[in-house]
Amino acid sequence: MTSAGDWLRRITIVVTACLLAGAALGPIDAGGAAQEELPLGPPGLEEKRVATRLAPGVMHTVIERGHRFSDDFFTVDVVLLRARTRAEEVAHRLRKLGHEARVEVIAKAAPDDPRRGPIGYLVRVGRFSTEESAVRAAEDLVAAGFDDSAPTYTGFDGGLTTGPWVVNVLDIDLDRFTGEIVPELGTHVVPGLETLTGIAARTDALAAVNGGYFVIEPIDGTPGDLAGISVLGGQLISEAVNGRTSLLLREKVGTHASIAALRTRLSARVSGGRQWLVDGLNRKPGLIRSCGGVGGDVPTQRPKHDITCSDSGEVVVFTPAFGAQTEEGPGAEAVLDRDGRVIALREDRGSSIPPGGSVLAATGEEALQLQRRLQIGEHVVLRQRLRANGSGVRLTGLDVVNGGPRLLRGGRTRITAFGEGFVHLDDPFFYVAFGLRRNPRTIAGVTADDHLLLVTIDGRQPDWSVGASFIEEARVMRSLGAVESVNLDGGGSTTLTIGEELANRPSDEEGERPIGDALLLLNR
Repeated sequence: MTSAGDWLRRITIVVTACLLAGAALGPIDAGGAAQEELPLGPPGLEEKRVATRLAPGVMHTVIERGHRFSDDFFTVDVVLLRARTRAEEVAHRLRKLGHEARVEVIAKAAPDDPRRGPIGYLVRVGRFSTEESAVRAAEDLVAAGFDDSAPTYTGFDGGLTTGPWVVNVLDIDLDRFTGEIVPELGTHVVPGLETLTGIAARTDALAAVNGGYFVIEPIDGTPGDLAGISVLGGQLISEAVNGRTSLLLREKVGTHASIAALRTRLSARVSGGRQWLVDGLNRKPGLIRSCGGVGGDVPTQRPKHDITCSDSGEVVVFTPAFGAQTEEGPGAEAVLDRDGRVIALREDRGSSIPPGGSVLAATGEEALQLQRRLQIGEHVVLRQRLRANGSGVRLTGLDVVNGGPRLLRGGRTRITAFGEGFVHLDDPFFYVAFGLRRNPRTIAGVTADDHLLLVTIDGRQPDWSVGASFIEEARVMRSLGAVESVNLDGGGSTTLTIGEELANRPSDEEGERPIGDALLLLNR
């Protein structure tokens, strides 16, 4: 790993420009990440760029743009309702209690949402100069029975603002970079979480960004389990949230990076032709984070972001990527050696995972079937199929980091938020908060000339960076030259390191958030 002193001695280019409306920033000789001003806020905002060459073919650019908007203020969201009449009734009640209440129309649905009309009508209270005042007002409203009241800042809304924004861009020329670009699990195995700085330090990473969505709380499954597909070195670690867009990389440097919506199909075949549908990989049976599974999950088998679906009868395969031991609990297990031969059967769950082998864990009716149908010595063939756009995808030499939604396709904005489960029909505010409003973001993109772009946009910090909406993400990636792009995990997970040093400002009050996986640049 390069020392801090060496890092400071790298070539650094500073470009500071107060850009005229419509003017473009000229090329950065050191291979900077953009050729025009960022499409964040109105044209002509002050923009400062610092570009640093990390290695041949790798450029890190920090872009600071804009300033705090004088018209932005803190306020309190009370409730979002589909009917204007109901929203006006709530606002009237609030005014009678002495609150300054108003109703705002939320008109911008997800671009691929087939429904017409506004998302809903948002009731808000107050205009506060400080966050502390908004927090106190929200607490008072909750105490008065308005349970969903929460403080916010209008600069996060997704409308007109001057920022500010802080954007980090890793621009990797896949034809020139001679190192590796690989995903890495936190803690080496599926269970458990680890900070990006910790992952970067133990892997001696040149640079790193946080990766895909993951389970945080035990109530939603196995903490650390990737809530979507994960492939490391050709090994499928976690099944897909079917239909979700992800980032695909081949192990060999210089080969193509791509972005595609993926589906997995898993099965176990026993001698004699008996076959089981396998529901998942390396996770707690019965809990499917962000849904999008198979086998009768409830309430839906369609993707539904940040919702945990359930299934009382599942078959889940555990591999050594999960660690030494499967999850304990009721059900049954079959332990397989590296050749797929059944070497042990258990009437509950919680087995050692053999080196090179696996464990079939079953619950509910599936556990009864496993106990009836399998015998010691039988051979089980585990089959894994990965598909994109109806075609098979070869796992050999493949790495995949999950994400969603898609942002760009063929150089055009193509935000698939509705199709990928970021719009909740039973909760219209979810898309408003997650996609329409500005949040910290981590984004991957591919250019027409085979550059991989890994981008973070800090957010939820009014004096530092307000973040970006889905639409703003797509615009930023187009301006940086991407033709394909996908949103990765964001919010408090958004982190980027240079060496083992944090290069951005995470938004969580507690500081850097432990994550499930990361994408690393290794200078090998």
